[in-house]
Amino acid sequence: MTYEILIVFGVIILAVILFATEKISVDLTAILVMSLLLVSGIITPEEGIAGFSNTATITVGAMFIVSEALKKTGAVNYLGIVSSKIFKYNFWVGLVGTMVVVGIVSAFINNTPVVAVFIPILLSVSMDNKINPSKLLMPISFASMFGGVCTLIGTSTNILVSSIAVEHGLEPLKMFEFSSLGIVFFGAGMIFMFLFGVRMIPKRKYEGELTEKYDMHDYLTDIILLPSAESIGSRIPDSPLVKELDIDILEVIRNNSRLLRPVSEIYLQSNDILRVRCDIKQIQKLKDRIGIKLQSDLTLHDEDFKTEDLELVEVIVAPNAELIGKTIKSSRFRNVFHANALAIRQRGKLLRKGFTETKLKAGDAILVEVRKEDYYNLRSNPNFVIVSEIELPKFNKKKIIPALLIVMGIILTATLNIFPIMVSALLGCILLVATKCISLEETYKAVDWKVIFLLGGILSLGVALEKTGAALFVSNKMIDLLGGIGPVAVVAALFFLTSVLTSIMSNNATAVLLAPIAISAAATMNVDPKPFLMAVTFAASASFITPVGYQTNTMIYGVGQYKFSDFLKVGTPLNLIFWILATILIPVFYPF
Repeated sequence: MTYEILIVFGVIILAVILFATEKISVDLTAILVMSLLLVSGIITPEEGIAGFSNTATITVGAMFIVSEALKKTGAVNYLGIVSSKIFKYNFWVGLVGTMVVVGIVSAFINNTPVVAVFIPILLSVSMDNKINPSKLLMPISFASMFGGVCTLIGTSTNILVSSIAVEHGLEPLKMFEFSSLGIVFFGAGMIFMFLFGVRMIPKRKYEGELTEKYDMHDYLTDIILLPSAESIGSRIPDSPLVKELDIDILEVIRNNSRLLRPVSEIYLQSNDILRVRCDIKQIQKLKDRIGIKLQSDLTLHDEDFKTEDLELVEVIVAPNAELIGKTIKSSRFRNVFHANALAIRQRGKLLRKGFTETKLKAGDAILVEVRKEDYYNLRSNPNFVIVSEIELPKFNKKKIIPALLIVMGIILTATLNIFPIMVSALLGCILLVATKCISLEETYKAVDWKVIFLLGGILSLGVALEKTGAALFVSNKMIDLLGGIGPVAVVAALFFLTSVLTSIMSNNATAVLLAPIAISAAATMNVDPKPFLMAVTFAASASFITPVGYQTNTMIYGVGQYKFSDFLKVGTPLNLIFWILATILIPVFYPF
């Protein structure tokens, strides 16, 4: 083993640790990997930045725009509303129908916006039909993964592995080359969820209102300042009420009107009504404090937060949002987003006291109070996915048909080999802008730049694996261990290893790490590399056992009030089924 291989292995171990622990964002981890390989001399500067011009990186960026255009026109939302109406007649028919719709749509556009559209729709279904949200959200997240493995453009991992194959002198993977096994996975996944999976999802306490869901009666109340209150005449941050008691004043109501000025600028007056956040012990202290009166032990409901200008909404921190790693306080949440954060549900736990100092993670559900005039800016902000819509967003329905035709054109030209997928996707983006299905400004916002930088940076690791012989070294060790059993055993090992790594780190990073090893193993065994590549590709896009292994799982984690064990319980048998099916069927559909 050469020192270059040792350096590459060291970088891989560091990358896996950083991806798994999320100490720094995934895109920064990828750039760090690239930088270490450059500084060590393993790769040249040209090889380091080649990932940013890679066809996969450009194609994935273009498909973000295509997905956003379909979302903007309302095509996806329309399908969601139609499928959700079936729940009124039968739960199981409605769930299966919705999962099929989500799966089919996810086969052709990025599944993250698909799930983002369906979350508020299904939460509304949950409330209207008294169905546990936990029984709806996990199935649609899994269905989006079932559909994503059916086509080349269904997930960025498929596009990425195809690009890696081309770089190694192989034929690119075709648009529907995944479909044979993908449809089997789709069917098997649907049957499992219908017969067992949904029943295995624990029922969480049903809450019809956000105030109940976030137990707001335990930490929010309204108090009245009496004429004898010590804090009268003081600016809120300087008032004895704030300095002596551990409370946070969210807003001030004076003469039956909410003051629109920032809370920090308000001077308190007699008979002001203050909405405060504090724990139960602090509320008891408030009762005994001279000059302060509680509003008859007020229990707050959603309607108490809704006026002509205010609304109570729940949002999710979007995957790859800029807010990740920041706190409510450090991000200046109230000033930047013009909304009050009232509570956070993070990784299954409800955080109420001190949550403003908690570092935000993707999938965190935040309860916010926002003015209606600021709500629409909040909804369009890429940091958030709104899960409790005040009203249906306005769509450009006249553009649904042109957008659908353009997407069909992308699929047909790539399928018939008229253009490479990258060219088809770029032409589709140009036509979507030209036909005003999406504006030029919206295209920049549509691209998930963290994913682009992740791909651009991490692709250098694949180059290093190949250049130093590290991929060949690992593949030889794998063959020494399993080669005597045959290539089927290697397929099984690659699928299993990919599944495990994808559960703790980025699926794209996992594919970049294992695809070169799969190709080297095939060359050593003198067999077609496609079965090995398919094992890596399918496993990287089928991560069911953790809420952080795939973006759609992360999105539903907080809002569905899931626990980590819920995904482990339902996802483990599903992953095992896919592993067995892959081991048996990959050699059948993609012969050695």
